[in-house]
Amino acid sequence: MVKHIILWTLNPELSEEKKTEVKKGIKEGLEQLVGKVPGLIDVKVNIDGRLDSSNCDVMLDSTLESTEALKAYATHPEHVAVANTKVRPYTVQRTCLDYTV
Repeated sequence: MVKHIILWTLNPELSEEKKTEVKKGIKEGLEQLVGKVPGLIDVKVNIDGRLDSSNCDVMLDSTLESTEALKAYATHPEHVAVANTKVRPYTVQRTCLDYTV
């Protein structure tokens, strides 16, 4: 199995109201991919409870069956649609950690 962890920083020019809306959209969009993207076992998107010591706004914690499943996930049309409409337009930084478990 493979863990795929992403941390995003939202555009600081967004209002707090817009940031809340964007975070909800990211969470809903990514979590609904389970069962639609082959090899994607689990997705959790953390948008709440952020402490002032944090330097990012949203965390994706996902589990996939294999490195091949991770590669396929990256280009799957439903994942790309979420990334292009709910994530990329509103984020300024992305950090990724992929590892086997």
